[in-house]
Amino acid sequence: MTLHQLAYFLAVARTRNFTRAAEQVRVAQPSLSKQIHALERELGAELFSRARGNVALTPAGEALLPVASRIVSDVDTARLEVAELVGLRRGRLRVGATPSLCGSLFADVLKAYHDAFPGIRVLVEEGGSRDLVRALEAGDLDLALVIASPVDADRALTVIPVLREELVVASPTPFDSARLPVAALRDRPLVMFRTGYDLRETTSAACREAGFEPRFAVEGGEMDAVLRFVEVGLGWAIVPSTVLATRSLHGVPLEPGIDRVVAVAHRADVAPTSAARAFLDVLNRYLRGVALPSGVHALGSRA
Repeated sequence: MTLHQLAYFLAVARTRNFTRAAEQVRVAQPSLSKQIHALERELGAELFSRARGNVALTPAGEALLPVASRIVSDVDTARLEVAELVGLRRGRLRVGATPSLCGSLFADVLKAYHDAFPGIRVLVEEGGSRDLVRALEAGDLDLALVIASPVDADRALTVIPVLREELVVASPTPFDSARLPVAALRDRPLVMFRTGYDLRETTSAACREAGFEPRFAVEGGEMDAVLRFVEVGLGWAIVPSTVLATRSLHGVPLEPGIDRVVAVAHRADVAPTSAARAFLDVLNRYLRGVALPSGVHALGSRA
């Protein structure tokens, strides 16, 4: 039993005429008759009586009619729903981003995405890059905006660099110079992120390369907490320049400079969904069209 056979059966049931039914479904009348006969053989019963040129449903045909109608209707509904999903009128996007990105450009990108595709339900997960990578690998996210360095060697993921941003030292008071040597952090208490943040490893590595171990005044915070700790004077922190835009903090680049690459990551063994591909397009258009803050540069990569 095929969908075509059921559709032909319903056409004959509606028109009570094989020729008109064939015209409706746009097949030759002999082909339609052949398929109806094949369906009757499979079911073991005649579906139409053809006495004296009149076509009428038999009891078997009457029994099949509501079932066939439901099956064909369900298939049409399924086609419509898939078409709507492909056309991005409906669907779901599960996307992750680091706290520093959630507090800066990610919100603007999501707004542009929602304006373009209001029917897509967006689920956001905020976390450190390593946490988001684990969520991607587990299939819990479709895409994630992560810091490239912790995942660039992960063969299970496709990693697409999209942005390079400069890291700065954040302080509640202005700095006296345009750049600050990393060695100047030697005797300064620092506010440090929790384990799992790439910024924690980046800060520690920069200090060790300059020949000293960093001294932490407080550690274990998320981005908002770290920035607030800096604001009240607990210590300095190395953060992306973008997160200072809405804070009463001052930032100065380091010498030598430190930056990081933001990338979009997704599983390499699963093609991105239509909703995910649309998000990548919106992100690329946003980065090409917006005036980015000082120290932030779009890399021009396409997904």
